[in-house]
Amino acid sequence: MNEYTKYLVIVGFLTLVLLNPVKAQHDTTAVQPAKEESSSFDAGKFIIEHVSDAYEWHITTFGKTHISVPLPVLLYSKTSGFHAFMSSRFHHGHSSYNGFSIAAEGENEGKIIETGSNGEISKPFDFSVTKTVAGTLIAAFILLISMILAARSAKTSITKAPSGMLNLFEPLILFVRDEVAIPAIGPKKYEKYLPLLLTLFFFILLNNLLGLIPIFPFGANVTGNIAVTLVLALFTFVVTTFSGNKHYWKEVFNPDVPWWMKYPIPLMPFVEFLGVLIKPFVLMVRLFANMLAGHLIVTVFVCLIFIFSNLWGAFAGFVFSPVSILFAVFILLLDVLVSFIQAYVFTLLSALYFGMATAEHH
Repeated sequence: MNEYTKYLVIVGFLTLVLLNPVKAQHDTTAVQPAKEESSSFDAGKFIIEHVSDAYEWHITTFGKTHISVPLPVLLYSKTSGFHAFMSSRFHHGHSSYNGFSIAAEGENEGKIIETGSNGEISKPFDFSVTKTVAGTLIAAFILLISMILAARSAKTSITKAPSGMLNLFEPLILFVRDEVAIPAIGPKKYEKYLPLLLTLFFFILLNNLLGLIPIFPFGANVTGNIAVTLVLALFTFVVTTFSGNKHYWKEVFNPDVPWWMKYPIPLMPFVEFLGVLIKPFVLMVRLFANMLAGHLIVTVFVCLIFIFSNLWGAFAGFVFSPVSILFAVFILLLDVLVSFIQAYVFTLLSALYFGMATAEHH
């Protein structure tokens, strides 16, 4: 068994272990007496469910049968301690399990809540492997294996032209080094920050691209989740803060501006300090908003088929479907370009912040 085959077997095995067996779940909401089921299509609910996080990985639906992958639910309750079970416990006719349930409305909608013996509702500490977490782990594992293969190829073919994974990654690595890190940070200090910049670039790029593939185990809206972009922005913020030299902090709290802009009201120091906090916030929102918008637009175009069908019949939906699909494909292709741009912009701005924090006084 060669090295490539061995890695592929490992990837397949760990993916199966991580994601568990696929379960077919029957929708029990159909058994509701004295209520006429509405056949109208709720586009808003469909769109929100597509882009939001979930405790299971929904694949498709046939009639009243939902095919999805259950994910591990890990909870800590102040009253009953630690709980671990699969999200499939919330299905098959059971809306709750051991007092835990997924809130259908209110401020905790979509989150797991606990109902005590006295009827009191509380929110446990939630460490569950949700769809976003599973998508992140899958992307990280793919990136790790790909980089290991690229590194092995670089080590064994020093005198040869790059091939395989190395041929794919080398131009991007050189681009980040020569066009991002060195110009923004400087030729003497860039090597310290290059591993972090490369990690940010490839992690964001891979998750952006995998989110555009609507086939399991891909399609998770990882970078369209603001919690993920918040963590990435915090990495940049922490590294920038701890890398800041004396000149950097002097420019924050005592910038070289006319005295009347600092005394008696510290206007410019306040603006500079506010800028320290705004920079990671902008990084977070820019990546989140751009990737979420792409998913929303594609989903909206797909929903138009069903909206026209509900308004004017199935024939109207059939007539409009080619237009809707063409626009959806166009947006997907545009999102491929946006995926590269957003990974580049996030990495470039992070490099600029590192460069500003380590710049010497001239």
